Amino acid sequence: MKPALSYFHGAFAFSVLAMICAWMIGGVKGAVTVAFLAVLETSLSFDNAVVNAQVLNHWNAVWRRRFLVWGILVAVFGMRILFPLVIVGVVATLGPVDVLDLAMNRPDEYSRILTSAHHQIAAFGGAFLMMVFLKFFVDSHKTEHWFRLIEQPLTRLGKMEAIEAALTLAILLGSARLLEGAHQGEFIIAGVWGVITYILSKGVAAVLGGDDEGAATHLQVIRQGIGGFLYLELLDASFSFDGVVAAFAMTNNLLIIALGLGAGAMFVRSFTLLLVERGTLSTYRYLEHGAFWAIGALAVIMLAGVKFHIPEAVTGLLGAVLIVLSLGSSIRANRNT
Repeated sequence: MKPALSYFHGAFAFSVLAMICAWMIGGVKGAVTVAFLAVLETSLSFDNAVVNAQVLNHWNAVWRRRFLVWGILVAVFGMRILFPLVIVGVVATLGPVDVLDLAMNRPDEYSRILTSAHHQIAAFGGAFLMMVFLKFFVDSHKTEHWFRLIEQPLTRLGKMEAIEAALTLAILLGSARLLEGAHQGEFIIAGVWGVITYILSKGVAAVLGGDDEGAATHLQVIRQGIGGFLYLELLDASFSFDGVVAAFAMTNNLLIIALGLGAGAMFVRSFTLLLVERGTLSTYRYLEHGAFWAIGALAVIMLAGVKFHIPEAVTGLLGAVLIVLSLGSSIRANRNT
């Protein structure tokens, strides 16, 4: 079995190169900023690695490799560079060239426009993650519980059709009351799109796979391919929203932000690979529960963050604490059995 540290060699190498590039762009301050952003992204997306591993466990080695290679390119360049540009373009009604010019030559204005759309970003990402959280816990076939007092009633709710969507929309409407005026309507619309996007991303595989027994192999391929890849990238995007917005509090340089968040994404991917190849999720039975509780906590923080300022350090620490607690519970449960 490979040593655990060997999984992170690529991430460390990428981080060193990123810091060197940042030093060439912005001196020592740029290099330090990249290091801080990498830590921020890793802490905010730690639970994302566990959920990724849960999905990748059902993929073959070829599709795992494709996700880890192509997925990192989409994660770094698509979700952490292109996606914020798209948001600014939509909010400011600017074309691609104008948005890029704004980001490179007027970073303060670019940051202001992106921040002004924070309530919409939070609604979309928070609703999407809330669907992820609830879908795991309202499964009527779920038999293993960590926080039994809460999880068992949620499992019973799974007998109700589309209950996770109903609960998410109810939470979204309640959160919208934190805002006033036009922002309230924009918040609700963005959140509804988050729910729709989740349903579509999870439904693609089922729709294309068919229902007959002969389509089982085809369904598996689709789920491991387009549908699964799309779902994981959307999940990664939802996790990265807060990191992208928070990054502008440290620097307005788009390249330094991309280098720092990209380095963090590399560590998340490396941790995902470690969990998959070592079969960690099957060994530690409550680790998934901890990750999904962390996702639920992040969703609540994103939705509440439109009104209350919650430091990113608190967000990252809360997720890490929940995962560590679930790991400790798993170890105790393994000893008892």
